[in-house]
Amino acid sequence: MPEVGGPIDPDNEAHDLIMSVFGGMSKGERNRIKVRVHAAMASQALMEGRYLGGRPPYGYRLVDLGAHPNPAKAADGKRLYGLEPDPDTAPVVGRIFTEFLSGRGFFVIAEGLTRDGIPSPSAHDRARNRHRDGRAWAKLAVRAILTNPRYTGRQVWNRQHKHETLLDLDDVSLGCTTVMRWNPQDKWIVSREVVHTPLVDDETFAAVQEVLGTRACAGTAHAEHRTRNPYLFRGRVTCGLCSRRMDAHWANDKAYYRCRFPEEYALANRISHPRNVYLRESWITPPLDGWLGKLFASHRLDGTIDAMVGSDLPPAVDEAAAAAARADLARCDAHLATHRAALEAGADPVVVTRWIADTQAARARAEADLRDAAHRASPRINRDETVRLVRALGDLVAVVRNAPARDKAEVYQALGLRLRYDPAQRTVLAEVAPRPPAAHGPGNDKSPRSAGDRGDLVGVRGGTWTNTPRITPVATKLDLALP
Repeated sequence: MPEVGGPIDPDNEAHDLIMSVFGGMSKGERNRIKVRVHAAMASQALMEGRYLGGRPPYGYRLVDLGAHPNPAKAADGKRLYGLEPDPDTAPVVGRIFTEFLSGRGFFVIAEGLTRDGIPSPSAHDRARNRHRDGRAWAKLAVRAILTNPRYTGRQVWNRQHKHETLLDLDDVSLGCTTVMRWNPQDKWIVSREVVHTPLVDDETFAAVQEVLGTRACAGTAHAEHRTRNPYLFRGRVTCGLCSRRMDAHWANDKAYYRCRFPEEYALANRISHPRNVYLRESWITPPLDGWLGKLFASHRLDGTIDAMVGSDLPPAVDEAAAAAARADLARCDAHLATHRAALEAGADPVVVTRWIADTQAARARAEADLRDAAHRASPRINRDETVRLVRALGDLVAVVRNAPARDKAEVYQALGLRLRYDPAQRTVLAEVAPRPPAAHGPGNDKSPRSAGDRGDLVGVRGGTWTNTPRITPVATKLDLALP
């Protein structure tokens, strides 16, 4: 570092002071940039009603409005986009508002849309919603449409903000996790003028908000909730009827896992599902721990590891999809070369710039498809690595038998435990496939901490691991003695 005449010495107080000053200056500059950008975007949304990015709301689609108004961005091929009604989904939005004002509730509206075969927002755009269940309309989706002021033709910005939370307060090098959180309605930026075709008029939207306001209950402020139970299987239990993850639930001083699919989605008789499916945690733990104790006992450990690494799995990559992605990349490269040649030959720069932008977008999609195929084709882990992962857990039988609940949950996480509950048969399908321990990042070769290191059983909490090698799961059915 030039200011200190060489490398930084962390034990030198003067060096530490200089780094603190530079860090404060960097933080101040970052905040100034953030404020300027936020103010500029708020002004563009309020005064111009400019579309500032993000996916279009259900009922609209994006339309190209021409070159970007900023000359520098226009020279780079940036385009200005806006919203126009989607002929397939815009009538559905009008139907939702009409039915709600006629006295129907969220669930009744969702049930009718599902019964009529109208795809839900997730099903209508599966390319960006592959992680969501698109079988039926959710009542919360209906509510989101009814409370979105964009349907009045005005642009709305700053409805949500990114909230960053450290993964580990004791180790900031692990980074942050970012989630979107809703801003209060008084912080929303709504354009003064109508900037795109409205799907509902102002009177209808105001009437809907008035009805919703009468249903709301102010109540009292709740204190921050604290988890009274670590939930040994949080995020690891799926419902055998609908394949959705069951929610952790606390009732009568006991931990449960429940599925309320019919309460959240309008099934329209498409699936036979009870209103509530409950599974008590104490019903799973004894048979599961007994099975794990037998599976990873010292005299059976070699056979368990052989079962994990010996089976042949079908190829995880779709070679046809990978080949199609490569063909798309080659086609896009050829088109880009043609566009450049046309530009050099004197073609209209505006038209050619639009072609180049479209081709680059297509090329980015092809690259994403190829990365997905490569990610799915993660390498198989060999036997020595599997032995190392399993041995790192220590004496699993003793740990499972005597460990506190939090440590036991970490054992289940390290084992890659997955549970699938079948309420009709009163059985749970349990699968284990040990995964590499959480690390500071890809390529970290630090070995996991042993069970004796401050009681932690595996690695660092909150870490991530990319391109995880594949292990064949070892599974069994657990018969539960349910009351």
